[in-house]
Amino acid sequence: MRHEIINTNGLELNDQVVTIKRVSKTVKGGRTMRFTALVVVGDKNGHVGVGLGKAAEIPDAIRKGREDAQKHLTTIVLDEVASIPHDFIGKFGGAQVLLKKAPEGTGIIAGGPARMVLEMAGVRNIRTKSLGSNNKQNVVLATMEALKSLKSPEDVARLRGKSVEEVLA
Repeated sequence: MRHEIINTNGLELNDQVVTIKRVSKTVKGGRTMRFTALVVVGDKNGHVGVGLGKAAEIPDAIRKGREDAQKHLTTIVLDEVASIPHDFIGKFGGAQVLLKKAPEGTGIIAGGPARMVLEMAGVRNIRTKSLGSNNKQNVVLATMEALKSLKSPEDVARLRGKSVEEVLA
């Protein structure tokens, strides 16, 4: 399910529902059923966010998840071939996601949950491997942690007090 929405920053964001789960809470009168939606939003150009929404009805849960994802929008670093600048392992809970830099023409080699995040972020060439838990929510959040932790060569050069050429050599 994809929609096009416009964020307050003027970005045209697309959203994609990763998973919808039915959850229940036992109360005095019985069980109350609710739905949890995990939603990824992005402009396919370096901005991506993940949100979780919970409501009694599925459309409300998706709407809340979309709003939460917009609040947690992150800018990620891409290189000239729309890949990541370096390899990295993102961790969240029991899930680990290995992101590997790839040359032009590779495409997105990734499993379902990680693929959705990378597509919404605008990454076009990457190889990934999901390690550990295959819980969709934790895989998505581990992928986001990895993307947030990436550093551009310029950032690394500035931190080390060197030129970009010295860092890349």
